[in-house]
Amino acid sequence: MDGRSDDEEEEEEDARPMPRMTKISRHTFGSPSECCFSISVIENMEEEYGMFVWPCSVVLAEYVWQHRSRFSGASVLEVGAGTCLPGLVAAKLGSEVTLTDNSTRLEVLENMRRVCDINQLNCKVMGLTWGEWDEPMFSLKPNIILGADVLYDTKDFGDLFATVTFLLERSPGSIFITTYHNRSGHHLIEYLMVKWRLKCTKLLDAFSFMPSCKATSLSGNIQLAEIMLEEPSH
Repeated sequence: MDGRSDDEEEEEEDARPMPRMTKISRHTFGSPSECCFSISVIENMEEEYGMFVWPCSVVLAEYVWQHRSRFSGASVLEVGAGTCLPGLVAAKLGSEVTLTDNSTRLEVLENMRRVCDINQLNCKVMGLTWGEWDEPMFSLKPNIILGADVLYDTKDFGDLFATVTFLLERSPGSIFITTYHNRSGHHLIEYLMVKWRLKCTKLLDAFSFMPSCKATSLSGNIQLAEIMLEEPSH
């Protein structure tokens, strides 16, 4: 006996073959007294892959669950999705979901497809490199853009905000919901929001809405922001 449940063993069997240092983690949303479901995610612990479920992803996924009425029937795009937990939760709630990550990260994109398969979710997976405009990008008109821990490397901030602004402009009234560690790049974020005519409509500390059972595993100062285009001045 290795201490695993039959369900965990079956999930590992379904997901094989997998690279070394790979595991399947399960993330539950809701409680027995309400609609409750779990999402299984394939994580690759090898450093060159970097496919982990980061705390910001857990926070954003929980926020999606808590605001599930907004996501029923919505068109959702997750940028820099990685292990794509928030996007998978949105799909489970009835959103039409497109999962994206850098076009050069082929192993990440393939992992997304496998995760969709094991969760029996029909999401579109495509490469999207921030700051680059190709033909498939012009077909995207999301109501909601999700991004967990995408405000990580300051050298990528400009391309990220350019891409997000382009997508927001293509779908009037759309919103960008992102979770991030409040690091030293905060002033750069403020500058880029002014540059791209964006406004923050909601700013929350993760601990203000996370269930205690999940909050105990979080570290650092994680914030959630909802961002929209500024209204044009007349």
